[in-house]
Formats: sequence, structure tokens, C-alpha cells
Amino acid sequence: MIQNPDAGVGAPASGGGAAAVPGKPARDAATAARRRSQQARRIVSRLIGAVVVLWGAATAAFLAQVALPGDRATAILNIRTGQAQERTPDELAPIIEAYGLHDPVLVQYLHYITGLLRGDLGTSYQQFRPVWDLIGEQLGATFVLSLVAIALAWVIMVVWVTLTAGRSRRVSAFGSIADTVAAALPPYWLGILLLLVFALNLRWFPVMGGTGIIGIVLPALTLAIPLAGFMGQSVRAEYERALEQPFVLSARMRGMGDLQIRLRHVLRHASLPAVTLTGWAIGATISGAVIVEQIYSRPGIGKTLVSAVGAQDLPVVTGIVIMVALAYVLANLLVDVVYTLIDPRLEKS
Repeated sequence: MIQNPDAGVGAPASGGGAAAVPGKPARDAATAARRRSQQARRIVSRLIGAVVVLWGAATAAFLAQVALPGDRATAILNIRTGQAQERTPDELAPIIEAYGLHDPVLVQYLHYITGLLRGDLGTSYQQFRPVWDLIGEQLGATFVLSLVAIALAWVIMVVWVTLTAGRSRRVSAFGSIADTVAAALPPYWLGILLLLVFALNLRWFPVMGGTGIIGIVLPALTLAIPLAGFMGQSVRAEYERALEQPFVLSARMRGMGDLQIRLRHVLRHASLPAVTLTGWAIGATISGAVIVEQIYSRPGIGKTLVSAVGAQDLPVVTGIVIMVALAYVLANLLVDVVYTLIDPRLEKS
């Protein structure tokens, strides 16, 4: 056997395998360390961005309360009693003490931020209850509605794009037009339309107040159809490009069927834009639930928000804003993790 000329003197010839490359373990270790460093920097940058977003939402919430017209203590007491009138110092004293209104604005702001770090969203002006308790009683119903809507949007998008993308010119054009129309549908109009057709006329679903599986279908569809349109618009072009890649031809040569190729290979390569939209959709569906819960008379933070706005109960309003911002931030952090699971190449970037 001819010895490898690149090997050092006295180095044994490998028995048919590749000769050891000097310094390779050190290079592999350096590459792994570099990747870990890149991942750590990316995570730290995302966390800093999340903190900045939450801090901005909390600051805006505080400024909204401070900007309440007139004397704040008088406004709070009038909101609580439902009577707009002048108040005596003795009447205002408990309010000023309870809310710390005698402190400078900067001190109030610091107390507000430290309270948020402890999970304290403030106290309702109208009901004199912790805001977290008021929101927590309704948050579960809204959260379930949002998750079901996002899941339905994914199902609708995957089925529709798989059936229409990369087909004939007419079918592809029809699918693209349908995506655009669905994305442009106003939730309020769509909700009323679904309610009239499927609840009032066909009587397949309850008209209002349904809290079971059947009762959540129409509200979830009201949120899911426009979201599916947005996802379809973002995925369709990537989907059609992926259909032209060499791995599709290779899969066909191995005997894989068209539907199997589209779902197992093409969809994975084309779904990253939809994953990005899912992070945005968490906040969008929670915000959209304000309208949908009113249409279908469902429990949730939508009803709580409308009631708080009507009563000028700013701590409740701002508490819901902060909760939506928190949901948005956590969803986008989760999206970063899902990105890496879908496409491991992103770990190297």
C-alpha cells in the first residue's frame, strides 16, 4: 500500500480510510464555540428588543394615565361614583393616598414600573379591584380563541396553497386572488356575514354566547380567514419557487407522489414567512378578539376592554395593552426557536 505522502515520517498508513487531518479537532471546537457565541448574541439581542418593547408599552400606559384631563384624584373618584362633580379635600385624600398622587411624577413612574416587575398592573378606578384579577378572569377565553383561530388559519392556508400553488396558470392566479380577497376582509363584516348565514339561517351554530367547541367555530373562523389570506400571500411565492428546486425532481425520481412532496418537502421550505406572521398574529388575534367577542357575545378581554373604555377606567385599558404587548413579545421569541427547528441552517447565521 502506498503511504500518504502528506503524512509525517513514520505515520502509519490508514487501512483504506482517510488519514487524520492535523488540527481538525481544534478547528471543529473553534467552529462550535463560534456558533454558540453567535447564538448567544442573537438570543441576547432578542431579549433586549423584547425588554425595550415592553418598557415602551409600560411607559405609554403610564403617560396615558397621567394625561387624564383635570385633577387626577377628582377624575378617579368621579369615575368610581359615576357622578361628575367637584370634590372636597376630605373626599380626595383617600384616593390621593391610595394611588400615591402626592408623589412627583417621576416617583410615581418608578413605583409603576417596579409594580409591573412584581406583576402588579394597578387597581381599577371603577371597581377598585386589582387589574390583574379583572383581566385574569377573562384572559383564558380570549387566549383559547386566539390559539384556535391561528390553528385554523394554518390549516386553511396549507390546504389552499397546496391545492392551488404551482398548478396551471388559471388555478394559481385564482388562488392568489383568493388570498388577497381573504386578507382584505374586515373582521366585523365577516363576523356578521358568518353569523347570518351559519347561525341565523342554517342554524348550524349558536347565535351568541356559545362557549363550547361548537360555539367557538364561527368566532375562530372570523379571525382565521383574513389571517390565512395574509399567510397565503406570504407563502405562495416561496412555495412555487421551492417546487422548482432540484430536491423536488430528486424526490419524484425516488417515486414520491405529488401531494407527499408538497407536504413533506416543499411546505417546510416555504413556511418560514408564515411562521413570522404567526408571531405577529398572536397580538393581532387578541386585538381582533375585541370585535369578535362583541359580535358573538363571548366572554373575554374584549368585553372587559369595551366596558373599561366606556367607563374611562384607564388602568384596565392600559393593563390589557401591556398584556397584548407581552403576548406579542413572547410569541416572537418563540418564533425564533421555531425558525431554527424548521431550518437548522439559521443556527449558523
